[in-house]
Amino acid sequence: MFSIQNIQYAHPNGDVLFHNITFTIQSNEKVAIIGKNGIGKSTFLKIIGQKLQEASKVNSNVRFFLVPQNVGSFDQMSVAQALQIDNKLTAFYEILKGNVSDGYLEDLNDDWDIENRCFTALEYWNLPKEILNKPFSSLSGGEKTKCFLAGIIMHDADLILLDEPTNHLDAEHRFLLYKYIKETAKTFIMVSHDRTLLNLVHKTYELTSQDLIAYGGNYDFYVQQKSIQQVAIENEFKSKQKELKKAQQTAKETLQRQQKLDSKGKKNKEKQGVAKIMLNTLRNNAEKSTSKMKEVHEEKLQQLRLESQEIRKKIDVKDEMQFQFDDSFLHDGKLLVKATDLTISFQEVNLWKLPLNFEILSGNHVQIKGSNGSGKTTLLQLILQKMSPTNGTISIFTDNIVYIDQNYSLINPHITVYEQVTLFNKNNLPEHDIKTRLNRFLFNNTTWDKKCSCLSGGEQMRLILCCLNISNKAPDIIILDEPTNNLDLDNMKVLVSSLSSYKGTIILISHDDVFSSEIGIHQTITLN
Repeated sequence: MFSIQNIQYAHPNGDVLFHNITFTIQSNEKVAIIGKNGIGKSTFLKIIGQKLQEASKVNSNVRFFLVPQNVGSFDQMSVAQALQIDNKLTAFYEILKGNVSDGYLEDLNDDWDIENRCFTALEYWNLPKEILNKPFSSLSGGEKTKCFLAGIIMHDADLILLDEPTNHLDAEHRFLLYKYIKETAKTFIMVSHDRTLLNLVHKTYELTSQDLIAYGGNYDFYVQQKSIQQVAIENEFKSKQKELKKAQQTAKETLQRQQKLDSKGKKNKEKQGVAKIMLNTLRNNAEKSTSKMKEVHEEKLQQLRLESQEIRKKIDVKDEMQFQFDDSFLHDGKLLVKATDLTISFQEVNLWKLPLNFEILSGNHVQIKGSNGSGKTTLLQLILQKMSPTNGTISIFTDNIVYIDQNYSLINPHITVYEQVTLFNKNNLPEHDIKTRLNRFLFNNTTWDKKCSCLSGGEQMRLILCCLNISNKAPDIIILDEPTNNLDLDNMKVLVSSLSSYKGTIILISHDDVFSSEIGIHQTITLN
C-alpha cells in the first residue's frame, strides 16, 4: 500500500493548488486522476513521484517511475541519461570488463539484470538497442514517449505514474500500452484524456480545487455516477431555492400583518384617549417587536442563502472556450505547397522508401499519417522551410503560416499570461478587449499574472489559440502537430467545432482518428 498525507502545494506566485489532500492506493491497483485543465493533475503526479518539494508525508520505501507529459527538458541528454539508467549500465559493462571499483558497485547496486530488462523493454516497444546512446532530441514525439514507457520495465518500479502516456503514440503502440496495463500486476496512477485507457482502471479520482473525490470504478462508471450525482445536486438546489422563496414570502407577509396590527392598535388607543406618553411607549414597543421579528426572519433567510450557495458550488459548470478561427482570404484551389520527388536522408539513409509527390491547395484539410518515427514532424519542418531536402524540391507559395507544435514553442515560459497575449496584439486592441478575449479562453483575472511556465499542457494550448484570436490575422495555413494531446474532452469538442467550420487550409498530424474525422479531412499524405 502507498499513502501520501496532507499534500500542500502553492505556485511560486503564492496561488494555492492543494491543501491537506490525503491519498492512498493499494498494491496492484490501477487508478486514474481526472479533472479540468490546469487543476493540477500533472503537479499531483510530480508530488507523488517526489519530483517537487511540498509539505506532505510520503511513504519513502516505494520505488517510483514517472512517464512525464512534457519531455522537452531532456533534449540535451542521451536516451539513457533521460531514463536515468546511464550510470547503472556504465557500471554493469565496466564490471564485466573487469574494472571493479566501489563506485561502479555502488552505481550497479546488485542489479545484475539491468541489461536484460533494458533489451526486453526495447523489444516490447519496437525500439532498437542502439537508441539508448542516441541524443534524446533526435527522436520523434512518439519515440520519446515509447522510450519512457520502456523505462517502466527497465526500472522495475513499485508504483508507475503515467502523465498522458498515449500522447504521440500511434494506434499500434497504444494497443501495446493497453495490453501491458491489462496484463501486468504493477500499481499505476495515471492522468489521461484517452477514454480507452481510463476504462482500464479500478478506481477514478476527480481532482477539484477543494478536494480529491473517489469514484469506485472506471471512467464510464465515473461519468454515470457523476451524472446521477449532478442531477441530485441540481434537484437539491431547486428545492432549496423554493424553500428560500417561500421563506421570503412568509417573512414579507408576516411583517405586513404585524405592521397592520400595530397601525390598528395605535388608532384604537388614540380613540380611547390614551395619553400621548403612553402612545409613544406602545409605539416603541411595537417597533422593537417588529424589528425583532425582522431579525429572526433575516437570520433564517441568510442561513437559507448560505445553504443554497454551498449547494450551488457543487454543481459542475463546464468550462468551454468560446472562439472561431478567422477564415482565410484565399479562394479555394490556390496552390500553396508542391513537393516533387522529395526525399531527406539521415546518415545517408533515406527516411522514406519512396520519394514524396503531392500538392496542397487552399481550402483543403490535409492529414499527414504514419507510424511513430516515420517522419511526420520532419515533413512539417520541410514545409516550414526549417530543413532542406536531400533530393527533390518542395515549394511554398505563402509565408502566412501558423504552426502549433507539440512543445507549444509559440509560448515564452518566462513571461506572464497577459504579457504573452500582448505580443500578438498587432492591431492595438484596447486592454478591456484583450481581457475579454482571455476570459473567452478561460483565463480569468486570477491567471493574468501567472507565469506561462506554470501552465498545464492544456492551458498552453488554449493560450496559443487565444493569441491567434487576438492577432486577428487570418492565416493561409494552420499547421497542427498533435493538437488534442493535452486538451480536456470538453474543450476538444470546441476545437473540433472551430476547425471543422474553418474556411482555410489545415495541415494536421494526429493519432486521434475520431478527432481527424470530425474536423473533415479532404486529403491524406501517408508516410512509409
